[in-house]
Amino acid sequence: MNTRRILELGGIAAGVLMVAFGIGALVLGINARNTVSDELTREFIVGSEDMSPAETEKAVAEAGLSNVDIPSCDVAEKEIKTGSDARCFAQYMRIHALESSGGNTYAQMGRYVSAASPDDPEGTSDEAAAAKDESGEPIPNGARNTWVTETALATALNVSYMAEQIALFGIVVGIALLLSGIGFIILAFAVLGGGGREPAAS
Repeated sequence: MNTRRILELGGIAAGVLMVAFGIGALVLGINARNTVSDELTREFIVGSEDMSPAETEKAVAEAGLSNVDIPSCDVAEKEIKTGSDARCFAQYMRIHALESSGGNTYAQMGRYVSAASPDDPEGTSDEAAAAKDESGEPIPNGARNTWVTETALATALNVSYMAEQIALFGIVVGIALLLSGIGFIILAFAVLGGGGREPAAS
């Protein structure tokens, strides 16, 4: 077996492997995207009627909030079935949390309700200055607890978006491997398979 034949077989083998890996990446990527969609669909998440840029802009102005980025996407009364919609929903959730906390984030609020200002979402982390319940225990800051819930839900929704994007990347890589593998096989046949051979006698 001469060197040209070895290179030809090597090129074909490499091409076949790339095609196989490409098909595998495509199958995994498509399956991952379908999984994201299925998991989101079974949660029956539907955007509230104010989850649109125009309505949210008005709500933010009425709440007196500043430095709040208004999402450009719109999921008002829309069922959340894709990672992109899930990310959009999470962005609106954060704005809802800011509205309920007076613009304060989790780290800016105290653990307890302030006795001096019980209606202030900022609260206090000083137990002595906290409002007490009937048993004398500090009352937890509900606005801060809302942020805990919002963060957990938003993180799950954003993970759906990330998973969908990774799946999309896998599909793109799969297509690239598939085309490259086919190209390798064609190249091996065209350049090495026919080159260097004696023409047939007339």
